[in-house]
Amino acid sequence: MGLGRGFWLGFILFCVSSKVVFSDQDGFLSLSCGGMTSFVDSSNLTWVSDGNYVSIGNTATASFVEGTSSSQLPIRFFPNSPGRKCYRLPVRNISSSILVRTQFVYKNYDGLSKPPAFSVSLGTAISTTINLSRTDPWTEEFIWLVNKDILPLCLQSLPDAGFPVISTLEVRPLPEGAYRTGMEDFSNKFLRKSYRISCGCNNVSLRYPMDQYDRIWDADLSPFHISPGFEIRSTFNSSSLKETPPAPVLQTARISRTEVLTYNLPLDTLGDYYVVLYFAGILPISPSFDVLINGDIIQSNYTVKRSEVSALFIARKGIKSLDITMKSTSRYPQINAIEVYEIVDIPLESSSTTVSALQVFQQSTGLDLGWDDDPCSPMPWDHIGCEGNSVVSLELSDINLRSISPTFGDLLDLKSLDLHNTSLAGEIQNLGSLQLLEKLNLSFNQLTSFGFDLEDLINLQILDLQSNRLQGIVPDSLGELKDLHLLNLENNQLQGTLPLSLNRESLEVRTSGNLCLSFSSLTCNGLPKNRSIETPEFTIVTKKKHNVHNHLAIVLSAVGGAILILLVVSLSVFFYTRRKRPEVTYTARAQSEMRNWNIAAKLYSHKEIKAATNKFKEVIGRGSFGTVYLGKLPDGKLVAVKVRFDNSQLGADSFMNEVSLLSQIRHQNLVSLEGFYHESKQQILVYEYLPGGSLADNLYGASSKRVTLSWVRRLKIAVDAAKGLDYLHNGSDPRIIHRDVKSSNILLDADMNAKVCDFGLSKRVTRADATHVTTVVKGTAGYLDPEYYSTQQLTEKSDVYSFGVVLLELICGREPLRHSGNPDSFNLVLWAKPYLQAGAFQIVDESLNGTFDVESMRKVAIVASRSVERDAPQRPCIAEVLRELKEAYSIQLSFLASSGYLH
Repeated sequence: MGLGRGFWLGFILFCVSSKVVFSDQDGFLSLSCGGMTSFVDSSNLTWVSDGNYVSIGNTATASFVEGTSSSQLPIRFFPNSPGRKCYRLPVRNISSSILVRTQFVYKNYDGLSKPPAFSVSLGTAISTTINLSRTDPWTEEFIWLVNKDILPLCLQSLPDAGFPVISTLEVRPLPEGAYRTGMEDFSNKFLRKSYRISCGCNNVSLRYPMDQYDRIWDADLSPFHISPGFEIRSTFNSSSLKETPPAPVLQTARISRTEVLTYNLPLDTLGDYYVVLYFAGILPISPSFDVLINGDIIQSNYTVKRSEVSALFIARKGIKSLDITMKSTSRYPQINAIEVYEIVDIPLESSSTTVSALQVFQQSTGLDLGWDDDPCSPMPWDHIGCEGNSVVSLELSDINLRSISPTFGDLLDLKSLDLHNTSLAGEIQNLGSLQLLEKLNLSFNQLTSFGFDLEDLINLQILDLQSNRLQGIVPDSLGELKDLHLLNLENNQLQGTLPLSLNRESLEVRTSGNLCLSFSSLTCNGLPKNRSIETPEFTIVTKKKHNVHNHLAIVLSAVGGAILILLVVSLSVFFYTRRKRPEVTYTARAQSEMRNWNIAAKLYSHKEIKAATNKFKEVIGRGSFGTVYLGKLPDGKLVAVKVRFDNSQLGADSFMNEVSLLSQIRHQNLVSLEGFYHESKQQILVYEYLPGGSLADNLYGASSKRVTLSWVRRLKIAVDAAKGLDYLHNGSDPRIIHRDVKSSNILLDADMNAKVCDFGLSKRVTRADATHVTTVVKGTAGYLDPEYYSTQQLTEKSDVYSFGVVLLELICGREPLRHSGNPDSFNLVLWAKPYLQAGAFQIVDESLNGTFDVESMRKVAIVASRSVERDAPQRPCIAEVLRELKEAYSIQLSFLASSGYLH
């Protein structure tokens, strides 16, 4: 049966002010921005000052006129200042979604009559742009799915558009699971309100307390005439809807006088939108109709049942207008409420590894760079450039850094690093893991040594080292950087022959202002060592020039020939006198230095070293000071010969430190020193040879492809290494802090017994009651103690942290830092620790599945997690770590025996 004309004359669609239960306001946060005092409004909502949620900005008042009354409204505005202008909203106790509502008011508070425009961001997403010259005041609402404890809401200035200003900020918890139906294809999004209409209500907007979640339902401004006098049913079942729309909204409706009911809703921008349509059976009939969005049928023959509430959830991609149509199939169509939201993308966050490294750097330097929240989104931090969510450039020039922080080694996505004029001194270090780096500027510092990290920067294209204090020769390893096309070495103290590998068409080498640099071994012979470097000696540009005049070439050839003859004569005299010089001169000098450093190790001559290594024939690896060669002593004993070329005092001191330390300690789990050779430009260490290679190589290097380390073998290696560290911390007098514990510094003998090596960075604790040693931060990225980062106070617990990282490597079978996988897995500690603390062993190395005792693994997981605690006092000492590892090893042995693996 249809509805007659008399029915329509008696039907009303109105807004009902029915009684509702007041919310207890749990989770409500109402901020009066710029306000100084708390107050309770007419809806019984408590408002508080925003001072505890924002750290910057100025306060003012605006005259707000509404009707015939005027009031003074507090506001907060943000003059131009570095960093982000953010509120930090606590949402840790909210389990689902929240509604965030902001109001922006200008009202000419500054007397300039220039309403500002600015953008607003939530988390990492730019949510909208505010233009108060169009609407003043301006209100925005967002629905955010809670996934963190703190939600940043930031105001971003626009060029020449005035200061951002805000009046109120509200946070309201929403029902569990609300506004997620139909959003399956829209992951990592949030919603920005476009419309929330109480259909048929032509009076005023509804909100709290009628809506217990304090959503604002706007009146229906559609020009549709209705007549009063119809009584509406006031009770119905709405429990099936997670959104829980309020009863006053459901008790009004728009019902068509014809067979078609349409809402035409303009949209701000072309984009993706989420639409919720509410239907309530408030009439004594059950109408059916087709529902169309922009002409497409969404639901055919949709029926509104008496006394029931239902809803349709629709997501549409790429639309710029919205037509909602109900076309009758039985009786006349109706609708009770409409909500429309723009679906906004949330950019991916930067990896936790990157964020942690940058914030630790900021903290350790004491600099206030305004680095909070995400470095790339919604806008990059100052000094930082991004591609997507990856930090690809860092520019920190003219800041007093003094040393290259190990935290730089965690910035694995860097393509450009500019540290010019930052007071860097000593050796270039802590950059070896930046294998994507293309541009490196370390100019105008006081660097003295190339170090060994540069050779690992395989994608480097531009290397600027001008105006430092680099000494000695240019290392051959720079020639291995195949993509390098500019090497600037100007104004240093370098001399000697440039590596021939740098002499190529594609590479420009700049060398003016050095003692003497040339590709010719004859050019610099006979020049005095104290020659002034103020005048450029040579500038080498390998790109060929074809416009040189023939007569000039002839003149230069003649002059060059004469110079060449003189150089050959000088060279002959030089080598003749050198051949006559007895080696005993060096030996006497070296023995004197040995006494000063209290060194008891054997002193080898260069001739003996050369013979042992068969003229440095077989390379077996690289240590922290240089290339390692296989050697054989006259008695047949195999040795590892580590050679470093460095004439800087820093390098010599590190070398002598290791020689002095190793010559005085002996332990079965520490690599023993056989002897050494020391000369000003070359230092050589002779170790016992361990054929098993390093732990790193066996875990995930070349050796891992041949044999997989079992869990019991990994435990034995961990126990051995812990014994070596325990001796350093507790068995040596004075105590020794290794300072560079890592899996590549744990070597294995033929029987896979482990020994700790490489003591070049080690520190003695000479005072028995000393709690720490204050020293410049050194070590390896991924292993460094974060507390040591920030305080420069080195303790035994710093070694424990590094060893904890090694234990995580043993458990997970992967390196501490990597590029592959999810960004949050780049840093092993940040990725693995939460899993292991929860006893979730799905991150254990897949090759170990089914071969380990769970209790054994649990013990190691717990002690590893404790060892990498950020605060040093919460970490165990190495003796406790060793005890736990021994128990885990014993448990695993029993497990294997009971399983029949041991015979």
